[in-house]
Amino acid sequence: MHVVAAAIVQERRLLLVSKRAAPDVFYLPGGKPQEDERLVDCLRRELAEELAVTVRAVTALADFRAVAALEGVPMRMTVYATTISGTPRPQAEIAALRWWPAPRRIDLAPAVADFVVPLLRRRGAFLGLPVA
Repeated sequence: MHVVAAAIVQERRLLLVSKRAAPDVFYLPGGKPQEDERLVDCLRRELAEELAVTVRAVTALADFRAVAALEGVPMRMTVYATTISGTPRPQAEIAALRWWPAPRRIDLAPAVADFVVPLLRRRGAFLGLPVA
């Protein structure tokens, strides 16, 4: 399985979403490309559908291989540093959104906790809060 995801950092916080199928686990927004869909086009479509925002700019950040938290199958996750316009609002299958680090603990999907957060932390993207 291949997924494309957006690392959206604003005011030194990362935007995360939970899905209705697993409302207590928070992921990067994004999704699976349709057949023959370019990854960046998929990201634009998914962010418009899930968060009602427009992608302004993307920069390739990383490719990770991990187990998908919801499906429990191996996945390749292509992550883009993403700048958006508009105020994110949960739509479609999105149950909630949170900015992380957050004042209270939230459960991060393993790929986010194990790969994305450490990478962004090394790049100085966050406030100095520990992984929660």
